[in-house]
Amino acid sequence: MNTPAPDGNSSSKAIPSHGLVRALGPRIATAVVVGSVIGSGIFLKPGNIASEAGQFGLIIGVWVFGGLLCILGGLCFAELATMYPSAGGLYVYLREAYGKPVAFLFGWSEVFFGKPASNGALSVAFVGSFSLALGTAFSPVAQVSLAIALILIMAWVNIIGVLWGGRLQMLVTVIKVVFLALVAIVPFLLTPFTNEGIDFANYSTTVAPKQLGLAAQLGVVLLAVMWAYNGWHGITPLAEEVRDPQRSIPISLFFGIGILIALYLAANFAYHGVLSMPEMAAAGDHAAELMLKKLFGQHGLTAMSAVIMCSTFGAINTNLLQAPRITFAMGRDDVFFRSLGTVHATFRTPVIAIAVMAVMSVALILGVAVAKKLVVDQATDSGTESLAAPSGPPPQQLLPLVIASLRNDSIFSLLTNFVIFSASIFYMLGVLAVIVLRFRQPDLHRPYRTWGYPVVPILFLAVYVWFMLQIYRSNPLESHTGLGFIALGVPVFLAYRYIGGRRSLNQ
Repeated sequence: MNTPAPDGNSSSKAIPSHGLVRALGPRIATAVVVGSVIGSGIFLKPGNIASEAGQFGLIIGVWVFGGLLCILGGLCFAELATMYPSAGGLYVYLREAYGKPVAFLFGWSEVFFGKPASNGALSVAFVGSFSLALGTAFSPVAQVSLAIALILIMAWVNIIGVLWGGRLQMLVTVIKVVFLALVAIVPFLLTPFTNEGIDFANYSTTVAPKQLGLAAQLGVVLLAVMWAYNGWHGITPLAEEVRDPQRSIPISLFFGIGILIALYLAANFAYHGVLSMPEMAAAGDHAAELMLKKLFGQHGLTAMSAVIMCSTFGAINTNLLQAPRITFAMGRDDVFFRSLGTVHATFRTPVIAIAVMAVMSVALILGVAVAKKLVVDQATDSGTESLAAPSGPPPQQLLPLVIASLRNDSIFSLLTNFVIFSASIFYMLGVLAVIVLRFRQPDLHRPYRTWGYPVVPILFLAVYVWFMLQIYRSNPLESHTGLGFIALGVPVFLAYRYIGGRRSLNQ
């Protein structure tokens, strides 16, 4: 195991002369945490959650439970982040606890599939809300083109300087937090003056849930809730650019997660107070828009579209702040192309890593759009029904399931289906790293120590093991896809190490 450098970077490689700049203070760091989480989930998931759970008590309970899970994870990640305040976040913690191969698999999955898929989904959601706000329908080609243009513009903003990206994140986060707070508060303020405000009887309405057993309902709802909370550790990849990281990172994690829990619970009380459970379930992805339309008519629908645009815009910016720092750490460790670990002499940002993230995001948007177009236009002899309910052993079902998903699901859904399962595997390994490193590096300075250790990490791991089993049983396509992408990184890592070894011999 490498000996940590004074700044917390344990890589044995020398840091380039043009290093990253510690330019982010605690306020921007907290904005990154909040901004990386508030994206599409709190607006697009509640209607689908209603159809899966069927009753408000269960729904609000899972939202609280998901927030508590994030707090447990934040307690653990705060210890790791203050031990290793360097670029890469979870990648660095996995490297120190398990070695470079495991860290590479995380970086591979996150940077080349997970975050690009998230960027693609968020940009498509942005364009969809933009179309709704304008009251016009974009063609598929226009939708894809606008989504790609948005990613390229955001990449350029982050290339010209981390402070520019951080300031933009601060601005956008403040706007969408205020908007989300207004969405949560306004229905209650209107109740004394109109019949279209909060109807407390709506909280007791129910629908028949899609899932039959309580465990299955909890698993599916928690999957949707954790997508909404995904990114709760958002500041850790930027730790090398945070001022006074031993103080600022724990503060940003705890305050950020606390703000998120309060906003999410308030928004759900507003949604379910204005709309009955049958209305929520029928609304699907558009429960938030339906709520404001019921309150304010078409103007409310337009306002909510603007809120979603701002929210997804901020989440894309956060992804382009975070994920390239993981690629940067991989390049600096020489587990992948060294050029990824270089810093631009003028901008002082990992330009190549940011560009790779943008290119992968664009490629996934184009790939899914083209595949969907080909499958939708394809003449089928057996019909859609046979594809939607294939027979035969599980391995033989995957291709029909993929084809059915391409036909029936939106590009947004297709790009987000596998993200949570694969990400959750590495969240578990990251929390476990707290325990592993207590044994492997007991004397290493820990400016912050996990409160409630070892109960907190063990409780987090126990819940996540149950959660992962529920996903694997109820969402086989998503889980198999996530595992497949992770496994694909093994031959890539071995091939690069072989090429690197031969290169060293020839030098």
